[in-house]
Formats: sequence, structure tokens, C-alpha cells
Amino acid sequence: MGAPALLVIGVGNAYGRDDAAGLAAARRLAGEAGASAVLREMSGEGAALIEAWEGADTVVLVDAVSSGAPPGTLLYLDAGAAPVPAGWFRYSTHAFGAAEAIELARVLGRLPRRLIVVGIEGARFDAGVGLSSEVAAAVEDVARRGLDDIAALGRTIATGG
Repeated sequence: MGAPALLVIGVGNAYGRDDAAGLAAARRLAGEAGASAVLREMSGEGAALIEAWEGADTVVLVDAVSSGAPPGTLLYLDAGAAPVPAGWFRYSTHAFGAAEAIELARVLGRLPRRLIVVGIEGARFDAGVGLSSEVAAAVEDVARRGLDDIAALGRTIATGG
């Protein structure tokens, strides 16, 4: 079976409160896209991410971030055009996580044609389930925007909801 034209990757930990934001938003996006998108849920381990997007034309990667912005802030980046800001994934449990995977893939020529990163600023990353109210609202905003709008927004770094 060939690689999907559109791959939505949700990154996170369902038991790390707002760290589950990427999983929740990706599920909603893939559900809205229907058969035109393939959904993969991942923990964020870097080598697995590079392998997951191998051969895909367009990838939307959604993950919780900790950039210092207010909780629930949405951050968009076309990773093919600009590097991922170093502070976005501070709470990753992997020494080689999403940001490092993207930059290594760039060096190795293994980025998909389009890789849009959607960061959802988290508030709580401690053990437990359930998103904070700000992050839950941001997940709904990501779903409302849909994949077409996210691809357009991803052309440059955009902050705000």
C-alpha cells in the first residue's frame, strides 16, 4: 500500500493532561477530512515520526507545546520553510522528539513536501486525564479551521487563536 497523500499525525500522551491536545485535535481533523486523510496517533518519538511520514505528500502534525504563550494559543508553522522554534516542545518525554525529528529530516532530505506543525499551548502537563478549558477550546478551534485553513495558515508562523 502506498503512502497517503494527506497524513494527520496527533502527538501526545493521553495521560498527561494537556499533552493529549495533539491527539484530540488530530482525531477531530481526520474525522472532518474523512477518507481524504489518514490519522496516526504517536507518542512523539523522533525516529518513529520520520518513519511515519515517509512518502506522504502533506503532513499536518498536531502537538501540545510549551512556548510561554498563554494556554490555548494556537501556533502554526510550515516546517518546510522554517525551523521549529527550540522552546516549543519543552515538556517532551523524548530526548529525540518532534522538533529534533523535523530538523534531522530536513538535513537528511526526508521531510514531506509539506509539513505543517500545529502547536497548541498547554497549561498542565502533569499526570492525569482531561484537557484544561483553554486547551479544550483550542482543540475545537483547530477542528473548526479544518485542514485547508491550517495548510494556508502554515505558510508562515502565525500566533493567536
